[in-house]
Amino acid sequence: MWQTARGMNDPGLQQAIRAVGGVTELARRIGLSQPSVSNWSRVPSERVVSVEAATGIPREILRPDLYASRDAALDEVELARAREYALLATLLGQAPSAAVLKQALRLTGDATALGQAHSALAEAASRANPQTVDREFFDLFIGVGRGELLPYASYYLTGFLNERPLARLREDLRLLGVERADGQTEPEDHAAILCEIMAGLIDGPFAVAPDVQRRMFERHLAPWMGRFFTDLEMAERATFYRHVAKVGRLFIEIESEAFALLA
Repeated sequence: MWQTARGMNDPGLQQAIRAVGGVTELARRIGLSQPSVSNWSRVPSERVVSVEAATGIPREILRPDLYASRDAALDEVELARAREYALLATLLGQAPSAAVLKQALRLTGDATALGQAHSALAEAASRANPQTVDREFFDLFIGVGRGELLPYASYYLTGFLNERPLARLREDLRLLGVERADGQTEPEDHAAILCEIMAGLIDGPFAVAPDVQRRMFERHLAPWMGRFFTDLEMAERATFYRHVAKVGRLFIEIESEAFALLA
């Protein structure tokens, strides 16, 4: 929906393809079919976060028209928020590849609780085996029949999938002009998609004012996502993802406090 007809010669897209060794491998890493990626004229705006995570190519290179000038205009706090949401979206959306784990190694922390959680996640990434984490992701979120956890707003708020919380989210996204990405099979109330949406509202193609971010957060993330991260932190099958959960739980707490002050 955000593409223009520039063909596969787009520099950012070509660099992403070269980084992973071909279109087929790029498609595999971001969970799409090879024909879908082959049809891109450039990296679609809604796929920038996942392509950045899968390839290590910065979003400013993948889509300079969307990110270069905007990043310069944002302060460090806003950039940090956007990247935190993007990190969570990447790790919750699919099992992390070796490239994603390598990126997680770069996380650094300060003396704050969130900073220490970053350091612990980086340490866990240094020990992680991609195949083992892939199995952990399957057991936690997919499973045979279902995974240990169901990371959907509808489930956490009603006990069922595809219920009223999803309908309300879709209506709010429609009002913001945010459309479902081609090839996206997960409902929009999946934790990863909500994190990706928040990253885009802060530092992306549909960036909005803080009060609009607050409304989206309070309506669609705050009522349940903290509980989800708490459940993930205590999940029986969670090892690597226990550290992801702690980062997510602390970050959601910080966002809740910050938006309360904004209100």
